[in-house]
Amino acid sequence: MRKSDLINQISEKTGIPKVDVLVTLETMFKEVKESLANGENIYIRGFGSFITKKRATKIGRNIKKNVAVEIPEHFIPAFKPAKEFVTEVKTKRKEG
Repeated sequence: MRKSDLINQISEKTGIPKVDVLVTLETMFKEVKESLANGENIYIRGFGSFITKKRATKIGRNIKKNVAVEIPEHFIPAFKPAKEFVTEVKTKRKEG
């Protein structure tokens, strides 16, 4: 499913115009990105958590030059689903 498919489904199920759904989704995505960039995690009960994970400093390799490169410690975004979310996906996948 792509973003446009999601917008169409939400619009059909709620009766809200597609433009309004698009603006709402884009705003949500923007807020999630900004919150994570500022070090704030987002917890949505029954759905899951958007969190940042810390990656330690490590040695990588530039394969073109065959040189070791130090990759500094950094944070990456991650999603951790809620138990209810995981359970629902498991049961629906077994049925289908």
